[in-house]
Amino acid sequence: MRTPMIDAIDSFFSNASSFLWGYILLFGLLGTHLYLTVILRFPQRYLFRAMSYYFRKGKPEDGQISHFSSLMISLAANVGTGNIVGVAVALAVGGPGAVFWCMVTGALGMATRYAESLLAIRYRVYAANGELVGGPMYALERGLRCKWLAVLFALFTAVAAFGIGNITQANAVARVLETSALAVPTWVTGGVLFVLVTMVLLGGLKGISRVCTACVPTMAIIYMVGCALLLVANAEYILPAISLIFTSAFSEQAATGGFIGSTLMLAMQNGVRRGLFSNEAGMGSSPIVSAPVRTPNAVQQALVSSTGPFWDTVIICTLTGVTLTTVLYVNPSIASVDGDLLTYHAFKTMGSIGSILLTISLSTFVISTLLGWSYFGERALQYLGGSRLITPYRVLWVVAVFVGCVIPKSSIVWNFADCANALMAIPNLICMIGLSGVLISQTRYYLWQNRLDEVDTTPIPNQEDAP
Repeated sequence: MRTPMIDAIDSFFSNASSFLWGYILLFGLLGTHLYLTVILRFPQRYLFRAMSYYFRKGKPEDGQISHFSSLMISLAANVGTGNIVGVAVALAVGGPGAVFWCMVTGALGMATRYAESLLAIRYRVYAANGELVGGPMYALERGLRCKWLAVLFALFTAVAAFGIGNITQANAVARVLETSALAVPTWVTGGVLFVLVTMVLLGGLKGISRVCTACVPTMAIIYMVGCALLLVANAEYILPAISLIFTSAFSEQAATGGFIGSTLMLAMQNGVRRGLFSNEAGMGSSPIVSAPVRTPNAVQQALVSSTGPFWDTVIICTLTGVTLTTVLYVNPSIASVDGDLLTYHAFKTMGSIGSILLTISLSTFVISTLLGWSYFGERALQYLGGSRLITPYRVLWVVAVFVGCVIPKSSIVWNFADCANALMAIPNLICMIGLSGVLISQTRYYLWQNRLDEVDTTPIPNQEDAP
């Protein structure tokens, strides 16, 4: 039920989101992606070499979790409603061209993920409880000597976690389950998620790692199979759909058939925004889980981390965009539904099997994202106030999961998430540009001079002793 207060809150976040995602941040993000790609000599070209490190376990004294576990937690947090619902929203508002800009954001974002992960490990420290911690807040404080900006980033991250990693995820899956043939009440979905997330969080980083390592590959395969079935069923429209995506990315699009009209700026804005929402390259969240990795040097793990946007956005988001555009050719009537339900109605064209596949995929995506982002938020709060804040934060986290399921209007949480994303990205982008000299020197020594297996003997300080 709409109320004046809900409308006022929605309007505030909508206006703030439009302001933050105007020309400055839009081109600032893409500009940083491109700048880092150039100065680091296209680290994207080391994609297959990076994949070869996935299953190297590393030495216990070098960290707490493996390369693969870190990547799975990162993908668990990244691969969520942004890949399913976010792309649909971008397509509904920005037209098919938004899919292209989403893909570009992912490809260029590989360099940014490489950079932010390298800095997270380079400036990691031992916390009071003996755990390795790191992320942009530590790079800003220890590398850039900018404590106030580090505090702002950590604060934005702790708050943003409730948007991008919690409420939007819970809200999306609750709406889909309520709309599906199962007709699950939103409060039931909220209750089940509350219990499941609580049980896993009790196991800490190890518990999150075990669940994400098991869930992420499975959920991705199930979802990709669903998309493949849709594409096979509408095979003759695949090439026209791909053609429309590319032509719409560079031109004004008039409203035709099942596609709404869109301007070039709308396509870019929505594509880049949802690309960032999906892979989070440039936000500084995913590198937080790179810090505790067992790795001989920062560059080796940075390469592994850089593959995250490739899987998340270049593969999964692009697959979603092509699938939806193809289905819209055949079923133009579904374009009239809300953007956040567009993917559900597209899968529904396959009948019950489509609904089941999407429901399973979205449910597992959401659970894994809730777990991954809970870790990011915890570490941000730990930086601000120490480990004593973790337990209260977890309690608030699982309560927010339930609230996200029953909240009446999804556009509020999507606009809130966009605002929080932007506020996180700004200090992180400043950090990477300000420490670009460190990025180049580390990359030159370990990557360009082929020393990826060499151990970095620089001692890791304790947090209270860190300069």
